Amino acid sequence: MPNPLKRYRLTDDRKLDLGTFDPAAEVLKTADDGALDAAQDALAEEIGDLQNRLFAEGRRSLLVVLQGMDTSGKDGSTIATFRRTHPQGLIVTPFKQPSSEEMAHDFLWRVHARTPARGMIAVFNRSHYEAVIAERVLGLADGRECRRRYAQIVEFERLLVEHGTCIVKCFLNITADEQKKRLQSRLVEEKKYWKFNPNDLIERKRWDQNMKAYTDAIRQTASKAAPWWIVPSDSKGHRNLMVATLVRDALAAIDPRYPPLDAKFRDIVVE
Repeated sequence: MPNPLKRYRLTDDRKLDLGTFDPAAEVLKTADDGALDAAQDALAEEIGDLQNRLFAEGRRSLLVVLQGMDTSGKDGSTIATFRRTHPQGLIVTPFKQPSSEEMAHDFLWRVHARTPARGMIAVFNRSHYEAVIAERVLGLADGRECRRRYAQIVEFERLLVEHGTCIVKCFLNITADEQKKRLQSRLVEEKKYWKFNPNDLIERKRWDQNMKAYTDAIRQTASKAAPWWIVPSDSKGHRNLMVATLVRDALAAIDPRYPPLDAKFRDIVVE
């Protein structure tokens, strides 16, 4: 049976056109919303079990990179995917505007410090890609500088992989119409008021420039070592299901094992 996710995995696509990916696609089919919730729960349980094994083994790690426009669902995907994961083995970093200290170093300095230690899962809510995408859109970095940084990112990610970190990079792909609905909901639903940021409206006016920047970023940095996944994200439920499936598959491929009991302890009887 063909893998429906395969089309959304990019390892070296210099001719990528995001317009060929439908943000409303339901990649992993379920019978109804009830089946969708049940599938998400089952995945979360499986991820929790795999994370326990990863932590106990303490040899390898997983990095999940979530990129996308405002409201694309970086927080929602994280909550849904890791809701059964022990917090001791998970670290989530939202990369915001760099501090003055971070600006005084190279653009990967603050990122490397947040990569996962052995046995850990790290989630980047935005990531090292912001230092290129945002500066390109704002006109602070020209094409030559962007290409230089993308080459450095490829080498950085290869370094992580060669030292035992599996990387899952997800671009959460939404339409401008869906973003409009989600931004509007932050102005009319009391529980979402806190999410509203006027800067999101400014960024929305740069939609086309951001899409071009994301397209170029994915083209330049998709690799076999660290592929990109294009995740249709107009449907929150199907988005979460796909992200969780990618995380579960990555952990299953790592196949972490509980370490055996040291032979010298096997005959101990606790009184």
